[in-house]
Parts: sequence; C-alpha cells; structure tokens
Amino acid sequence: MTRPMRKRPLTRLDTLQLAWPIVLAQAATALTGIVDTAVMGMTGLAADLAAVGLAAVTFSFVYWGFGFLRMSTTGLTAQAEGAGDTKEARATLVRALMLAGGLGLAIMAAYPLIEWISLSAFRAEAEVESLAAGYFFARIWGAPAALMGFVITGWLIGTGRTRALLAFQLVLNGVNAGLDTWFVAGLGWGPAGIGAGTALAEWAALGFGLMVARDGFGPRARLLDPARLAALFSANRDIMIRTLALLFCFAWFVNSGARLGTATLAGNEVLLQFIAVSAFVLDAFAFVAEKEAGEAYGAGDRQRLVRAMRITSELAAAFGLVFAALFWTGGGWVIETFIADPAARQAALDFLPYCAAVPLIGWVAFQLDGLFLGTTQGPAIRNAGVLAMLAYVGTDLALRPVYGNAGVWTAFLAMYAWRGVFLGVYWPGLIRRTAAMS
Repeated sequence: MTRPMRKRPLTRLDTLQLAWPIVLAQAATALTGIVDTAVMGMTGLAADLAAVGLAAVTFSFVYWGFGFLRMSTTGLTAQAEGAGDTKEARATLVRALMLAGGLGLAIMAAYPLIEWISLSAFRAEAEVESLAAGYFFARIWGAPAALMGFVITGWLIGTGRTRALLAFQLVLNGVNAGLDTWFVAGLGWGPAGIGAGTALAEWAALGFGLMVARDGFGPRARLLDPARLAALFSANRDIMIRTLALLFCFAWFVNSGARLGTATLAGNEVLLQFIAVSAFVLDAFAFVAEKEAGEAYGAGDRQRLVRAMRITSELAAAFGLVFAALFWTGGGWVIETFIADPAARQAALDFLPYCAAVPLIGWVAFQLDGLFLGTTQGPAIRNAGVLAMLAYVGTDLALRPVYGNAGVWTAFLAMYAWRGVFLGVYWPGLIRRTAAMS
C-alpha cells in the first residue's frame, strides 16, 4: 500500500471552497422540480399535475432509499485517498458502479410492483392513475443511470472534486429541464414526456459523469477482493437501514400533521420547504465533513479528524444561526405573500418559530452524520438511526394528544436532538480507534 499522503491543515476557506459548489448543485436539483411543475402547469390540466406529483413522489422515495450508494462511496473513497491508496480509490468507484447498475436493473424488473404499490397507496382517480402510469413507464428506464449517478456523486465528493459535481448536476438538471419542456410543451406528451425527459437526462448525466471520473478507471487493485466487497455491502446495508429510519421519521411527521386536519397538514408542508432550503447549505458542510473525516480516518490521523470536525462544524453552526434568524424575521413575509389559503397560512405562521429552531438544532445531527458516514462506521450509523426513530415516535405519541401540533413540532425538533445524542455516544470510540491506527 502507498504511504498516506501528508496534507496541510484544513482551513475555513478550504471548507467554503468545497461547500459552495455542493450548495449550488443541490439548488439546481430543486430548481428542476420547479421547472417540471411549471411546464406541466402551463400546458396541462389538474389531472396532469396530480399524475406527475404522484409518480415523482414515488420515484423520490425509492431513490432516496438507495442514497446509501452515494454515502458509502464517499466514505470508502475518502478513506482510500487519505491512506494514499489511489488504486483502492479507483476500485471503490468500479465496485460501487457495478452494484448500482445491478440494483438499477432490479428496480426496472420490479417496475410493475412499484407502480401497483404506488397507485394502490394513493388511490387517485382513474384518469390520474392512467397518466401516472405513462410517467412510470417512461421514467423507469433511467433507473440504472440514476443509481450509478449516485455513485459518481459520492466519488466526486470523496475525491474533493465538488466543482465537477456541480457541473454534473448542471448537465443532469439542464438536460432534464430542456427535454421536459420540449416533450411536454412542444410535442404534447404530457406526464409521460416529463418521465421520458428525466430518464434521458439521467443517462446523459451518467455519460458526462463517467467522462469526468475517467481517471478512476485506470489500473485497479483487488477489484473483487472478498474482504473489500464485504466491507462495501456491510456499509451499504447499515446506511440503508439508517436511511429508511430517517424516511420513516419524516413520513411520521407528515402523518401526524394530517391527523390534526388539512390546514395543519398544509401549514406543516409549507414549513418543511423552509427546512429543505436550509438543508441545501447545512448538508454541504456535512458532505465536506464526510470527505475530510474519511481522509483523516484512512490516514489514521486523530488530530486531523478532530480538526476536520471542528472547522466544518463551526461553519455549519454559523449558517444554522443565520437560517434560524432569516426564518424568524423573514419567514412570515414569505408565508403571507405566497400562501393564499387563510387556514394554511395561519397554521404556517403559528408554528414558524418551531421551524426556525430546526437549523439551530439540526446542524449537530447533520455534522455527526457526515463524520460517521465518512468513516463508514456502519453499526453506529444503523443503531443511532433506529434508536432516534423509536425515541422520536415515542415523543410524538406522548406529546401530540396533549399539545396538538405544538407537540408534533416539539417531537420533530427532539428527533434532531435524539439523532445527535445517539451518534455522539460513539464519538469517543471513533477517536480511540483512529488514534490506534496511527
């Protein structure tokens, strides 16, 4: 194995230079959804919009469940980079692409089942279901490219090429927006055109991504080494369990609001969009923490690991405070300006302070996620995710019947705190293991 490469200490400027392309890449992804909705809204009927919304939510849920491909690739690549093992960093890319391609083909094979479950769960009108089926059939062909794109994203973050990541996302979302506009506004294909445009964009982006990552396809060591493959599957399994637990928490939050009425559900959904905007920035610092912590762990450098967490966390905390202040002072104006329904508007205004507290509290969980994902501490990630989910559900069940939506939001805030607490328990052990590796 090559000796670990020495690297100058991480600075705040380094962190910002790595983070800003990630912020823009995530913003570009969100903008595409807005473009799709706008194109469909200007050219279609309510049934078209409903069909796209129903089918797109299903794909988002399925693909989010495979987010472990991005996360494990980042951590394992960063560790190989930190250890100076460039051959293993290349092998990590190829292994993960093979796995992602296989899983993508499995999703295509399971397409009839996925469609049936989705349509059965939502129980939309017959016209909406028919239009959604067209979207499903067109979009499913992009599944292998979408999952392999997760791997490209993870590898680019793990190697610190965040500007290349931004270019990758711009290609994906630019081609998607252009094709969707052509297929829907120009050719009149409706929801099926949105699905086709997205699928083709995923393949176009994959081609661009493979070109950008072409230096990862040089000579590779131990590509099919059983121990390395076992490590890949183990990390992916544990991260998948954690991701499913987190998905369940958000689904539970939405369901809890729904139990309190339509206005409460709508108001909570509005506030979730504020949280999503803050996540564009806070997740970027967590991604940088993944890369830097992974490299430090791969190099067995305890001091570097601690510094990486301190520097990235300082900036995450600062931006968390900024977002909390922005939501508190300016969120009311946004809600009053853009939310027409009086009941939904009032529900959002009433619980805006709770929303403003999320980035103030949540950054700790985001950063610890980055730390343990980057160092691929599978059991810690899995156990903390499941325990936080159980603690959150228990908190919600205890508070919601007594305090209504205030209890729902208090439990939701506690969920972020639980995640931080349960992950934090594993921090001393990780430090000891890193020190023992040096």
